[in-house]
Amino acid sequence: MGFNVRAMITYIRIMFSSEGRRPSLVFEAIRSLGFEPTTGNYDGIYKWDKKATVEEAIYLADKVQHTLRGMGVVFTLETVAEKDNECD
Repeated sequence: MGFNVRAMITYIRIMFSSEGRRPSLVFEAIRSLGFEPTTGNYDGIYKWDKKATVEEAIYLADKVQHTLRGMGVVFTLETVAEKDNECD
């Protein structure tokens, strides 16, 4: 059984500070970039409509950093291929 790579997904984790902006404002900011809030191991997910290049993933990271600057949060990003099992 193989895997069919469809597109890419970028996950974001955010560490909030009691001295930073309210989480609702932080989530509003990342939503403006196309992230959807989620539950589980990550705080948000960005679904690419294609296979993203490394340069595009870096550009998205730049946009996230610029958007969250001054909000008193720390974030991490992880971009991976979205995989589906092929039906043979």
